[in-house]
Amino acid sequence: MAKHGKKYVEAQKKVDNEKIYEPQEALELVKEISTAKFDESVEVAFRLGIDTKKADQQVRGAVVLPHGTGKSKRVLVFAKGEKAKEAEQAGADFVGDEDLINKVNQGWFDFDVVVATPDMMGQVGRLGRVLGPKGLMPNPKTGTVTFEVAKAVEEIKAGKIEYRADKSGNIHAAIGKVSFSIEKLSENLQTLADALVKAKPAASKGIYMKSVTVSSTMGPGVTVNGTRLSAR
Repeated sequence: MAKHGKKYVEAQKKVDNEKIYEPQEALELVKEISTAKFDESVEVAFRLGIDTKKADQQVRGAVVLPHGTGKSKRVLVFAKGEKAKEAEQAGADFVGDEDLINKVNQGWFDFDVVVATPDMMGQVGRLGRVLGPKGLMPNPKTGTVTFEVAKAVEEIKAGKIEYRADKSGNIHAAIGKVSFSIEKLSENLQTLADALVKAKPAASKGIYMKSVTVSSTMGPGVTVNGTRLSAR
């Protein structure tokens, strides 16, 4: 079992592990018990009632958080011609085609999100073995394979995040920084919860949002009332 430092232990004492907190109350507590010297991210973990072994119970997508995550993402766009110009004008950090594909293939990864136009996917597909394991492969389901490159770049820069259930049906995401106001964190959390409810597979039976936990990067988890988040 992992050992925690003195600050974590003290923060843990302020969390009632038997209690299920209302969303705003949980976020207030997360902010209160954050003790790191840097602006920690506020993270959320959803445990969903899905069977990820079944193809019809996959949960994956993307959503634009109204207040962003507090972190600026470096966007790489694979496109050519007019679409490359559109991506550059929209604020993409890196834009190119074959040259950039070769660069990535040789081990360059100074970017956070990859967008590609559909006509480039034949070539970009060669990068599956290097981008796939890092979760960076463009995908139509998350809006990163599109001819609307300007819109894609603008949304990512504005706070678009991707979510994907792991093998155990868990989804982890950052919803802001400890320095954010409670109102901004609450709106970001609710926006993500709404997106997950909309993404609920028809084949999923029983309780869908089994548990929700929020925490800061270095802090203990606080259990949230998932029913309240999914009731809207």
